[in-house]
Amino acid sequence: MMSKPAAVLLTGVYGAGKSSVGAEIAFLLQERGDRYALLDLDFLGWAATGQMDPQSGFELMLANLRAVIANYAQAGVDWYVLAYFVRDDRELAAILDAAGMPVRVVRLEVPIAEIGRRLATDVTTERQADLQVAVESVATGEGTGLEDLLLSNDRPVQVIAQEVLAFLGW
Repeated sequence: MMSKPAAVLLTGVYGAGKSSVGAEIAFLLQERGDRYALLDLDFLGWAATGQMDPQSGFELMLANLRAVIANYAQAGVDWYVLAYFVRDDRELAAILDAAGMPVRVVRLEVPIAEIGRRLATDVTTERQADLQVAVESVATGEGTGLEDLLLSNDRPVQVIAQEVLAFLGW
C-alpha cells in the first residue's frame, strides 16, 4: 500500500478516458470515505495569458498544481487523482516535482477508431483538432514508456478504476 499522501497520474492521448476513469476512481474513494482530490491538469493551465507557446501553459499548470496541492494538503487530502497526457520524460519529471509526493503513472490506451468514436460525441470544435493530435501522438509513440502500468481502456470504466486502485493498493 502506498503511504499517504500519494497520487496517481492517469495519462494517455486525448480520448483515452483519463477524465472518466479519474471520475470513477474519485467516486469509489468518496464511497469509502477517503479524503481525495481529482485534478484534471489541463484545466490548471488553460488560460489566455498572451503567451502563445505551449511551454508557458505547461509552466502555468505546474505553478497551479503546486498551489492547489498545497491547499488540498492543508485541508487533509490523502489521495490525489491527476489526469494529463504526459508527452515525454521531461514533462513527467516536472509534474512529479510539482506534485511533491509519490506518484504512480497509469497510461490508458485504446484503439484510434475508439478514440474517434468517443471524440465524435463532443460538440466542441476543439475536439476534432484533439483527434488529429491523438492520431499523430499514437503514430509517433508519444507518451509511451513512461508508465508504471499500462491498461487497455476498452472495458467498462468501473473495471478500469478498480484495477487502478488495486494496482495502487489504495
